[in-house]
Amino acid sequence: MENRRVRVRFAPSPTGPLHMGGVRTALYNYLFAKKHGGDFILRVEDTDQERFVPGAEQYIVEALKWCGIEPNEGIGFGDGPYAPYRQSDRKPMYRQYAEQLVKDGYAYYAFDTSAELDEMRKRMEAMGSNSSYNAVTRQNMKNSLTLSEDEVTKRIENQEPYVIRIKIPRNEEVRVKDIIRGWVIVNSSQLDDKVLFKSDGMPTYHMANIVDDYTMKITHVIRGEEWLPSAPLHVLLYRYLGWESVMPEFAHLPLLLRPDGNGKLSKRDGDRLGFPVFPLSGELLDTKTQQPESFTGYREKGYFPEAFINMIALLGWHSSGNQELFTLQELIQEFSLERVSKSGAKFDPEKTKWFNQQYLRKKTDEELAELFIPVLKEKGISAEKPFITGVCRLLKEKANFVSEFWEQGSYLFVAPTSYDAEVIKKRYNEQTANFIKEVSEALKNTEIFTAVETEKTFKASAEKMGIGAGQVMQLFRVCISGVGGGPVLFEMLELFGKEETVRRLEQAVISIGNGQQRTANS
Repeated sequence: MENRRVRVRFAPSPTGPLHMGGVRTALYNYLFAKKHGGDFILRVEDTDQERFVPGAEQYIVEALKWCGIEPNEGIGFGDGPYAPYRQSDRKPMYRQYAEQLVKDGYAYYAFDTSAELDEMRKRMEAMGSNSSYNAVTRQNMKNSLTLSEDEVTKRIENQEPYVIRIKIPRNEEVRVKDIIRGWVIVNSSQLDDKVLFKSDGMPTYHMANIVDDYTMKITHVIRGEEWLPSAPLHVLLYRYLGWESVMPEFAHLPLLLRPDGNGKLSKRDGDRLGFPVFPLSGELLDTKTQQPESFTGYREKGYFPEAFINMIALLGWHSSGNQELFTLQELIQEFSLERVSKSGAKFDPEKTKWFNQQYLRKKTDEELAELFIPVLKEKGISAEKPFITGVCRLLKEKANFVSEFWEQGSYLFVAPTSYDAEVIKKRYNEQTANFIKEVSEALKNTEIFTAVETEKTFKASAEKMGIGAGQVMQLFRVCISGVGGGPVLFEMLELFGKEETVRRLEQAVISIGNGQQRTANS
C-alpha cells in the first residue's frame, strides 16, 4: 500500500438530498486525500433505480461546491482516467465479474420468485430459524446449486428472470481490519447470500462498489458505520475475485446522533427542533409518497460554508490540541483517521450557531456589508456603502448571522416612531426631558462629531444640569434608537453624524411629550 498513490472516493446514492452525515464523509475523504497528496473522487452509485430521485445528483454536486469540498475527478468535476463515474453508465462492465464468480464456484444463479422467497421466510420464521437466504436455506430453493446444469441452462436460454447470489461459506471466520475500530471478526454463519446481480441487469451496491473501487484503484474506503456489517461480505468478494492483495483499507465513521444522544440524527429531528440537517435548501421527490418534499439547508439559514465545514469536521474527530477553529488548510494538516472516534457524535445546534458567530466576526466590515446589502434591498432600504459598513462594525459582535443585523439594528436605518415604554415610564420626566433638549443643543455645537467628543458632550451636559450620567444614559439611547439596548452608544452617534443625531433627539422630545400629553388627557 505504501507505494500506491492514495485514492479515495465519496460514493453517494442519488436517492434524496445529501445529509450532513454524508457531507462529513465527503469531508473526511477530502482531508485524507489532501493530507497524503492523493486523489478524491466523486462517484454516484445509482444501482437502485427504484429509489432514484431526479435532481438528487445535481444537489450533491452543488452542495459539495458550496462546502468547498471539490473532488479531483468525478461527476460534476471533470472526467479523469477512470471515467465514467456514474454506475448506470458503467453497467456493461459488471456482469463479467459476477459471471466469473459463478464460474469459480463463489456465486450461483437463483431463480426464486418473490412469492417463493416470502414462503421460505415464513416457513423458517415459523420454525424459529434464521429466515435469510443462506448456506442452510439455499439447499431447498430454486438455484444452480440445487438444479441440474441442463435445467439451469434451459431456464437462462428461456430468459427466465434470475439473480446472481454470493455463496457464503457455512462456518468461516472473516476478519476485517478497520483503521478506526481495529480488527472486526465475524463468523460467516452470520452472513447471508446477498444478491450481487439483479434480474434487471444492474449490479447491487455490494458488487458494483467492489468492482468500481478495484478498477478505479481506490486505496482507502472511508464511509459511515452503517456499512460496517457489509464489510465482511466485501472482504470475501475481494478474496473471491483474486484482488485481496490490492484490497483498500477500511475506515468506518461513527454515526451523527440527535442532540440528546439517543439515535441517529434525521430530518425529522431537525424539523422538530428547528435546525437543518442538509447543506442546501431544496425540493426533491420523496420516493415513498411520490410527492415533492421541501427541506431547509444551512446555506439558506445564513451559515457560512467555512463555519459549517469546521463544525462538521469536529463531529467525531478531534485535533491534537484544544483548537476549535480551523481553516480548511489547517484541517488538512491536522487530520488523521486515528483521531476519529469509534462512538457516535452528538450534534449540538447551539454550538453550530457559535461556529457561525466566530466566522462572522472574522470577516471584515466590508465583506459583511456586501452580504448585508441584499437583505437591505429586500426590505426596500437604500443606504451608502460606508454607512452600511459602519452598521456591520457596530452589530457584528452580538450577531450569529448577517440576517440578524436587520433584526438587531433596523433603527439604524429607519428612525424610531415608538419608544421603549418601560424606559420612558421609569426615566422620562420634566428634568430628564430638559436634559435631552440641553444635550441636543450641545451636540449641535460639537465641532468634531466623534464617539469620544459626543461622550464628553453628553457627560458635560449631565454635569451642568446636576444629573448623574448613568441616570439618563438609557433614556438618551431610547431617544436615539427607540430601544433600551444595542451597540456602543457613542459609536452609534458618530455613525449617524450630527444632523441625524440631533434630528432624532428633537423628534423624540416631541413624540414622547405628545404621547404623555395624550395619556394625561385620556
